[in-house]
Amino acid sequence: MECRENCGACCIALSISSTIPGMPGGKPAGVRCIHLSEDYRCAIYNTAQKPKVCSDFKAEPEFCGSSREEALRILTSLDK
Repeated sequence: MECRENCGACCIALSISSTIPGMPGGKPAGVRCIHLSEDYRCAIYNTAQKPKVCSDFKAEPEFCGSSREEALRILTSLDK
């Protein structure tokens, strides 16, 4: 599955414990990553700065559901 346009749920709902450029302590769950643009795209996705955990995440229906709202609910429940 390709990432859904205007989604960005994984960049908001999930916690990231590794260092992210500009977020040296990582990113808490429910906090928007500073690299998530206004159109819900990752500004560092195609760069070497992207954390490995972000590279390893694969958009799949079981995690992303059928809408941005559903993805936020699913991913929030998984991060607890």
